[in-house]
Amino acid sequence: MKTPSIGFIGGGRITRILLQAFANKKINLIQATVYDINAEVTGKLKERFPDIHIGTLEEAASKKIVILCLHPPVIMETLEKIATIVSSETVLGSLAPKISSEKILSRVPQITRLVRMIPNATSIINEGYNPIWFKPDFPSDEKEIILQMLDFLGTSLEVEEKELEAYAIISAMAPTYFWFQWKKLAELGQELGLDQRHANEAVLQSMYGALETYYNAQMSPEEVMNLIPVKPIGEHEKEIEAIYDQKLKELYQKIKSWD
Repeated sequence: MKTPSIGFIGGGRITRILLQAFANKKINLIQATVYDINAEVTGKLKERFPDIHIGTLEEAASKKIVILCLHPPVIMETLEKIATIVSSETVLGSLAPKISSEKILSRVPQITRLVRMIPNATSIINEGYNPIWFKPDFPSDEKEIILQMLDFLGTSLEVEEKELEAYAIISAMAPTYFWFQWKKLAELGQELGLDQRHANEAVLQSMYGALETYYNAQMSPEEVMNLIPVKPIGEHEKEIEAIYDQKLKELYQKIKSWD
């Protein structure tokens, strides 16, 4: 597949994740241009991915595929800046929750090839789970090219736009709910006598197995959770569930009501 020219507007975490995913698969990055207001950020990207081009906002926005890798508060003003540069032939992708297609098109109404995606950090090892929405009149042949590119990131699934923010909560942000716990378990393993490698491997394999058992053992959740009789933090389960309910529902409502 011939890689089309890509402009990344924003050089932060998600741009690094996407570039790393492509680099892992030996994708030529010479067609990629990155713009960011922070020269230190782009400098670090250039060191890590020497084939990319560091360019101006105008250069990044003039590419065939333009990806907004920005935090929601600055997307609208950025769209205003590139409104005279992007055209009806531009494939415009937004990776942020909150900013609907209606809001985006209010600034760049000429865009017919609009994509919204909620990327997953695990795309950095090509194991992402990335829900994507295409504008209904997105040309089918070009959609296929985009989907082929996304295969390098992991699993992509086409969803309705109204579902994107739910995926942001339960999928894109999900690793943050667990990574610190896995870190603590591995540290405890070392305190209890395991070396670092064996402690990490124990947590890794146990988590893999736990997920497979929960979802693929053809047992009810209650049956699975009853396989281990001792539950050292069982008395705190309701408290933890309440935190999930409060914090994640609050965040979801904040995203959905943001203007």
